Amino acid sequence: MSRFISQKHAALTPYVPGEQPRARQYIKLNTNESPFPPPRRVADYVTAEAGQLNLYSDPESAALTRTVADFYGLRPSQILMTNGSDEILNFAFMAFGDASHPFVFPDVTYSFYEVFCTLNQVPYETIPLREDFTIDPADFCGVRKHIVIANPNAPTGLVLNLADLETIVRTNPDNIVIIDEAYIDFGGESALTLLPKYENLLVTRTFSKSRSLAGARLGFGMGSEALIGDLKTMKDSTNPYNVNRMTAAAGVAAMEENDYYMDKVRTIRAIRDDTAAKLRDMGCLVTDSHTNFLFVEVPGLPGAKLYELLREQGILVRQWNRPRIENRCRVTVGTQEEMDAFVKALEEIK
Repeated sequence: MSRFISQKHAALTPYVPGEQPRARQYIKLNTNESPFPPPRRVADYVTAEAGQLNLYSDPESAALTRTVADFYGLRPSQILMTNGSDEILNFAFMAFGDASHPFVFPDVTYSFYEVFCTLNQVPYETIPLREDFTIDPADFCGVRKHIVIANPNAPTGLVLNLADLETIVRTNPDNIVIIDEAYIDFGGESALTLLPKYENLLVTRTFSKSRSLAGARLGFGMGSEALIGDLKTMKDSTNPYNVNRMTAAAGVAAMEENDYYMDKVRTIRAIRDDTAAKLRDMGCLVTDSHTNFLFVEVPGLPGAKLYELLREQGILVRQWNRPRIENRCRVTVGTQEEMDAFVKALEEIK
C-alpha cells in the first residue's frame, strides 16, 4: 500500500477470490463454476461480435435485456444487466446505503457483502445463523435496515422458503431487501413472483453458475422500474459500457439454450445428491445443499488440514479461516468422474 491511498480505503480488506492455479493441473472444485461448457450457439454468437470490437458495446444491452425480460415475464425497464452479479450488488450498496441506512445480513454468507459495505462506507451488522446454519426469518423481520440474503445461501447451501422471504420483505417496507439468487436454478423457490407486490425488493442473478458463463462476467438485477432506475444511475455514473459486446451476445445465446442448461442443472443436482450420500456414509457432515456445491466437514479433521491434504492429491476446494466454519470446506460439484476422484481422495485421507 502506498502512502498516497485515501484514509477512507486504508483499512479496506479486499475480497479473496478462489484460487486459479497455473503451474499444475488440478481438479478445480473451489470456485463453483459449471463443469460443463456452454453450447456451440454461444461460441457462434460471440464470434459474430468479435469483428466489431472497434465499436463500443450498447450501454443499454438492449437485445440482451429484452431477451431476459421476455424469459422472466418482466418489462425491460425492470432489469439491469451488469458485469457479473457482483456489480449489481455493488450498485445496490452504492445507491441505497449510507450512514443513516445501514445493511444487515447473516454472519455466514457471501463475504463480498462486507467488502461492499466497507468500500462504500456503509455501516452494517451481521445476524448469526442458527447452530445448524439455517436462517431464522424472525431475525430479519422489521429490522428497519436494508437486508441482503443469499438464497440459497453460500457457503452453506441452505434455503429459505418463499413464505419466509415474503414475510421479511413485507415487514421491512421502508428498506431495500436484496435476494441474491446466484444458485436458485439448483434448488429453492425464486422471489421473482413477489416483484409485482413489493417495490422494495431487488432480485439478483448471475450467468456464472447454471449457465456456464463464469468467464464472460454477466449478471443482472430485477425489481421495480424505480429501483432499477436508481441502479442504472449508478451504472451510468461509473461504467456505462459495463457489458461488452461479446458477453452480451453470449448472454442472448445462453437464454436461447435454456433446455441445454436446465438439463445440465439436473445432472449436477443428481451428482451432488449422490456425492452427498457417499460422504454421509463415510461419516462426514454435509448440509442439505440446494446449490452446485457441498459444505463438508470431516469430524476430527481441521478444515485447513483437509484443504491441504486434498490439494496434495491434486484437488482444490475452498476453506475459510473464519469462526464457525473453519472446519468446513466448500466443494463444487464437478463431473461424475471428478466427484468420484474427490470421494476416493477423501477415503484415503480418512
